[in-house]
Amino acid sequence: MVCGGFTCSKNALCSLNVVYMLVGLLLIVVAAWGKGFGIVSSIHIIGGVIAVGFFLLLIAIVGLIGAVHHHQVMLFFYMVILFIVFLFQFGVSCSCLAMNQGQQEKLLASSWGMMSNKTRISLEEKLDCCGLFNNTKHQADFLTDMSLCPAPCKQKGPCITCGLKSLQHASEALKILGGVGLFFSFTEILGVWLAMRYRNQKDPRANPSAFL
Repeated sequence: MVCGGFTCSKNALCSLNVVYMLVGLLLIVVAAWGKGFGIVSSIHIIGGVIAVGFFLLLIAIVGLIGAVHHHQVMLFFYMVILFIVFLFQFGVSCSCLAMNQGQQEKLLASSWGMMSNKTRISLEEKLDCCGLFNNTKHQADFLTDMSLCPAPCKQKGPCITCGLKSLQHASEALKILGGVGLFFSFTEILGVWLAMRYRNQKDPRANPSAFL
């Protein structure tokens, strides 16, 4: 059948939803990797990415089922929800890319300040680092953390600070999440248009006298 027909639209919509499922899984996995790294979890925008990835995965499954069965109601809700997901994904992706190092440092410092000494020591041992930031602003806290730090790196020489380690990790996670999310958010507009077009096409297998 020539491209633009019922079968072509169906195949294109199914393929697009398979891509959305993979993107949703990718966003969830990378965001979970980011949140699982100590104090990086204090950057709450990463939690927003997990929510967007989950809803994208869910609506992609709905769209795939609706496309296979040419289900009018499912395709309608698919179009509406996918557009809402696009808006949230676009906003969250832009926020990830716009978050600079200064903002990340502020969030990490705020989270570190709320931790007990026991939690800090456990985190330092896990990440093999000592203190948060070795600068004038955090010098007093850094010296205290260094005296209590049990990280193995102290036996080998100067330890990297947990703040620097977390910033490197957070920057990587935010760049991946922002770039992937922003790129694929524009394809969701294509998904909405394609679903609308496919929904209004008549199924050649259906009863000719039936209403679509």
